[in-house]
Amino acid sequence: MAAAAAVAAADASAKRKKSVVGTHSGTFHCDEALGCYLLRQTPAFRDSEIVRSRDPAVLAGADVVLDVGGAYEPDALRFDHHQRGFVEVFGHGYATKLSSAGLVYKHYGRAIVAQRMALPEDHPDVTAVWLEIYKTFIEAVDGNDNGVNQYESDKPPRYVVNTTLPARVAALNPNWSDPYTDDSLYQGFLKAVELTGKEFEDALAYVSKYWLPAKSLVAEAVKGRKEVDPSGRIIKLSQGGVPWKQHLYALEGELGLGPDECVLFVLYEDEREKKWRIQAVSAAPGSFENRKSIGLPAWRGLRDDELSAACGVPGCVFIHASGFIGGNATYEGALQMARLSLAAPDE
Repeated sequence: MAAAAAVAAADASAKRKKSVVGTHSGTFHCDEALGCYLLRQTPAFRDSEIVRSRDPAVLAGADVVLDVGGAYEPDALRFDHHQRGFVEVFGHGYATKLSSAGLVYKHYGRAIVAQRMALPEDHPDVTAVWLEIYKTFIEAVDGNDNGVNQYESDKPPRYVVNTTLPARVAALNPNWSDPYTDDSLYQGFLKAVELTGKEFEDALAYVSKYWLPAKSLVAEAVKGRKEVDPSGRIIKLSQGGVPWKQHLYALEGELGLGPDECVLFVLYEDEREKKWRIQAVSAAPGSFENRKSIGLPAWRGLRDDELSAACGVPGCVFIHASGFIGGNATYEGALQMARLSLAAPDE
């Protein structure tokens, strides 16, 4: 009986020592759900209890508080962004005001990335992945929560997107005709923490395992661009499927390549079909405008023998009607298509 009592006392003590993450009650949002997930990936707050309240006395008992409390005091583990005069940004060239997710990621994200990659926090690969995840994942959560327009224009969007991560988190709140209780909100919030956490883990896996190794392949292609064509405006990737776009823009910037030197066309093998692709480089990241489109306007939209007859290149497969991508049965054919496109008059 004494042993059982000792075990019970130890269990009770462990429960009392369990760390507590505090956030606000009521309707929940993507940023605090993701912030809670991130905190629970750290040694200090792993498997911590999440308490949702707006009672200052309750929040005062939490080990760390986010998205409520009116204070950003990292040393005191208080991470709110709603108070007047809050202007904190991530740094590193980013100007979007941080949400609670961004605040937690700024202070703990590098350590989480290092832990997943099994590397020291100051390793350059950790820094690269940490910054890239902010750029491609966390910043959107910050911007959405703070009402930052994604585009410079104040015009309303031309279509509605209801499948973003913040939208899916919002849908986990009770609907107007559902019970709006502390329990229903808490259960929905735990689902939101799980949802945002999975998205974060997927982003981290992609950036660390696929995006980062691709950089060296793109750098190799850019370095050898004049061996592909003396103009230096066509590159050949050694492997198909490589996510090359972001790396290419960054490498061009590092090399100081101007508008008359930048890469216009990328060649790579489609490993499934064992045919070659020629792809036009966009004018800017995310743009649908090509720096220079493939071929002549009269060739675009044609396929196979009809296209080969029109442009004089054997083995043609297609040129998309917009001129952003095309194909040929061989590397030599794709390169010839690229060279003809270089020589084509500007439109």
